[in-house]
Formats: sequence, C-alpha cells, structure tokens
Amino acid sequence: MNHIATEIVIILLLLLLNGVFAMTELAMMSSRRARLKALADGGDKGAASALTLLEHPTNFLSSVQIGITLVGILAGAFGGATLASKIARLLESFAPALTRQADTVALGIVVTAITFFSLILGELVPKRLALLDPERIASRAAAPMHFVAWLAAPLVRTLSACTNLTLKLLRVPRRLRTTISEEEVAGMVREGMQEGVFQPEEGAMIESVLSLDRIKVRDIMTPRPRIAWLSTEQSHDEVWRKIVVGNHSQYPVFETSPDHVIGLVSVKSIYANLAAGIPVDLRALSTQAEVVSEQMNAIQLLRQFREQRRHIALVTNEFGGISGLVTMVDLLEAIVGDLPDAGHPEKLHFITRPDGSILVDALVGVEELEEHFPGMISDEDSIRRFSTLAGFICIELGHLPAEGESLESNGWRIEVLDMDGHRVDKVLVTPPSAS
Repeated sequence: MNHIATEIVIILLLLLLNGVFAMTELAMMSSRRARLKALADGGDKGAASALTLLEHPTNFLSSVQIGITLVGILAGAFGGATLASKIARLLESFAPALTRQADTVALGIVVTAITFFSLILGELVPKRLALLDPERIASRAAAPMHFVAWLAAPLVRTLSACTNLTLKLLRVPRRLRTTISEEEVAGMVREGMQEGVFQPEEGAMIESVLSLDRIKVRDIMTPRPRIAWLSTEQSHDEVWRKIVVGNHSQYPVFETSPDHVIGLVSVKSIYANLAAGIPVDLRALSTQAEVVSEQMNAIQLLRQFREQRRHIALVTNEFGGISGLVTMVDLLEAIVGDLPDAGHPEKLHFITRPDGSILVDALVGVEELEEHFPGMISDEDSIRRFSTLAGFICIELGHLPAEGESLESNGWRIEVLDMDGHRVDKVLVTPPSAS
C-alpha cells in the first residue's frame, strides 16, 4: 500500500506540473503587452522576462510542449506500467472472482482516474487561474520557463526550425501585426466600469473622447444667429450693454455686416482702455480671428487650437460665409456634456405643455431632433441639407415662414409661433398621439 500511495503522489505531482505548464502558456498568450510593459518599466524583472519570451513565441511554445509531453509520458508510465499492476494484485486478493479481469479493470481504473485528475488539475483549474490574472502569473512563471527553455535548448531549436519552415511553406508571416480597435478599447472601458475600475462618468468621458474624430465642428459650434456680435458702428453704450448681457470673454467684431468680420476683441482689453481713460476703439482693439471649416472634426480643431494657442475660432461654411463660432468650452462639452453657464440660468430647448405639445427652440440641432422626436425626420438626404429645426422648416415649406404657419411631417405637426426678424425663433411641435 505504501508503494501505491507513493506512486499516486508522484502521478498527482506530475499532473500538477502539467497544470503549471498549461497555466503558464495561457497566461503568456492572454497577457496584455501594454500591461507587462508598464510592470517592466516599474522594475518588475519577471514582466521583463515575460516580454522577452513573447518576443520569441515559437521557442516558448516549444518549451511548454516539451514539458507537457514529458509529463504526460511519465504519468502514463507510472500509471500504466507500475500502478495498474499493483492495483490488479490488490483486486485479486480482495476479489478472487476478478482474477482473470483484474489487469483490465485495474488499467481502466488508472486511466479513468488519471484522465479525470489530468483534466481538473492539469487543465481546467490552472487555465481558469491564468485568465484571472494573466500578467501576474506570466511575470512569476517567466524565470522558470527561461530555465526550462535553456535545458531543452537543442530540442527547442530543432522544433522551432521545423515550425518556422512549415510556416514558411504555408506562407504564414512569422510575426502577425496586432492592432487594437476602438471597439475593443470601448469594450475594455465598459468591462472596467462593471468591475468598478472606472466610475460611470469616467467611462462616458472616455467613450466621448474615442468619438471625437466623428464629431464635426458644425455639431458643436454656436450657430451664427446665436453669436453675440459687436459692430464698429455701435455706440459705446450699445457695446457695453452687449458685453454685460453676453458675459463672454471675447466677441467677434464686424464692419457693416457679420460677413465682414475684422477680428475678435477681448473684454480685458476693453477694461484696460477704460481704466486708462482711453476711448474704446473696437477696430484698434480687434485681433485677427482664427477661422476653421465646419467640416473639420473635433480632433483636428483641438490640434489647431493647441498649435495656434487659441481657444476660440470663427466657423465658415463651404461658400466661405460665417456659419458659427466654436470655443474650447464647446470641445470640452463634447467630452463631459453640457456645462452650466456661469451667471445665466439654463435655457430649456424643449418645454412640454399640458396638452402634450412641445415648445421648441428652432435652433436645436438635428441630433437633438432625432433624439426627442423619433420618426419626425426620415429623409436622410434632406437631413444633409440642414442642421437645425429652423432649416428643416424652411426647406420643407420652400420659403421663409410667417408666424402661425404650419406643416406636417410623418404625423408630427410643426407650427411656427415666433419669428425673430428673418429667423424662426420658437416652434410648437405636436406629436401624432396628441394631434
């Protein structure tokens, strides 16, 4: 019995060793190189060794397979050649009726037991452990695997050469270029949020940053009708009133019309002149304005702001006219969401009335329209021709509307309630269910 117990212990140790090889292999293959690089830069020698092994995957995999194969042969030898015969003798002594079938039954018991424990101890449990923390396990197992690779170097070189030759014959590149897609990064962020690594707000901001290259300047700019303009023809009192009401740090200045912008003027420079007793001359105080295209994406805008050391720019359309104004705050809001305007109450763009109709600011953008009124605008070609609800109304009617004029769009009733000069200001939208 003592000999049987000893051999069982040896077989279990061999199965555990097989599990170590299997765990190391999966941990190495599952490890994120960026994480290992960060650990190595932080002084983790094991992580540096793991990176070295991953630089030569064929050598590493050959070493692992040699170890697994040797362990399997040894476990089979102990189980089939020695342990099975001893168990057969025990069966003969306890059950003489099984004398003729003792060897077969004993071999079946040994094979079944080794297979079961090999799956549990040698594969499933080690691989589950490897997936839980692959970088840490890879770092700790790297040094022993280097030693195994050194011991089996001649055989490893032979196997590596044969493997590389086979891959060459199959025209498979020795090193596949691995890239990480945006979807994978977003998936990892969402996983991090579920695990508590990221706060929900952090995850939302990261996903917003990843989408900056798809956001156009026209999507975040202040439309031209909402710009607080200053004119060189305005009196000092008019200019001062606009500055106080607007509460901005800079204002675009035009001459004769907003299409003839002469530059931007900062409130600081106006204050400086007033403090020095110098008359305010908007033309003299204006500095050249940065101009960007409304088709530029948010990443390009951020790069231009950084390179030009600006935080505000005028936006032009395809015809060269001024279509809006964009600031660094608009870029920030594209990442973190709407920010409160200091000193001004939040302006509501959608106000639902008791009868179910909605009072809407006509300058809301297309994305907000689709979000609040799904199905109202279905023609994708027409969406490309306007960016606001006011533009949609003008295109659908074919002329500048008058107060009280209305139209129907996919069951939605749209009525113009207020005009601000030649601009549609307030609109009443009635959903199909409330019509």
